[in-house]
Amino acid sequence: MVRYLVIRISSMGDIILTTPVVRHLKQQVEGAEIHYLTKAAFVPLLVANPYIDRVHSFNGNMKECLKELREAGFDYVIDLHNNIRTARIKFALKRMDFTVRKLNLKKWLYVNLKLNLLPDRHMVDRYMDTIRTFISERDPLGLDYFIPGDEIIDPASMPEGFSEGFIAMAIGARHQTKKLPVESLIRICAGLEPPVVLLGDENDRPAGDAITAALPGKKIFNGCGKYSINGSASLVEQSALLITHDTGLMHMGAAFKKKIITIWGNTTPELGMYAYRPHPDSVHFGVKGLRCRPCSKLGYTRCPRRHFKCMVEQDLEGIIAAAGRMYRVTGE
Repeated sequence: MVRYLVIRISSMGDIILTTPVVRHLKQQVEGAEIHYLTKAAFVPLLVANPYIDRVHSFNGNMKECLKELREAGFDYVIDLHNNIRTARIKFALKRMDFTVRKLNLKKWLYVNLKLNLLPDRHMVDRYMDTIRTFISERDPLGLDYFIPGDEIIDPASMPEGFSEGFIAMAIGARHQTKKLPVESLIRICAGLEPPVVLLGDENDRPAGDAITAALPGKKIFNGCGKYSINGSASLVEQSALLITHDTGLMHMGAAFKKKIITIWGNTTPELGMYAYRPHPDSVHFGVKGLRCRPCSKLGYTRCPRRHFKCMVEQDLEGIIAAAGRMYRVTGE
């Protein structure tokens, strides 16, 4: 038996992007036992993954965490986070480690000087580089997401008309500069003919309420804050199409091979975190010609230049047209 510890502490999207690593180790290393360390909030993302033997939950107490990890007795550590915290874990475990290269200098040059020296490679491929010693080939299967059976949403529980097909719209994001203004979301929903399920957490619920209140005659269901992470994943899987910002649900959609319309604000696909191997009809929308993009590799609470052109100048009619076209093709 060969026991691996894979580490990715956060966040949702990044963890989903690591799933090919655990799949390849489990399938190609004889006798591989895969353990995964992540924050307690993200454990639900991994509990049903058949390629992971045990998920270790990090709750902020490093002493307790290290005690549990030492007792497990690992042969190798695969560090897919590469920060001070994971460096401390690796030092304490004293096992051979393989660590992802974060390319922070090149990201800084791209964000601050608009000098793009980043390789034209997805983050998933760089995660996979960390295990090249252990595997003989890379499969084309993309991302994985497994939903526990008791968290699959019954279509019959949806409002009338939704069980026949709907568009999932992920209206949230961790940072405000990754999100369309509510007024823009309302305009998009107003132009969509199929039913729409709004997805997000409890913080997104007021925006969802504003959208449904503005469009009382449309079939729009505000699911923000009503479902667990896996419940939201179930709705993404059942949807005909996903409209999303650059956020974790985008990567969920890619794992389910959904058609995805991704709306990019302050970040750009060139940072290497776009949807990985989704449905081939997936499309991107971003405002071209803005010298300030990307202004961050993550995001801000508000636009640093106060104009927020990367979102307020989005082609909303183009998004509506693309959604209508993609939904019709799916329904045929």
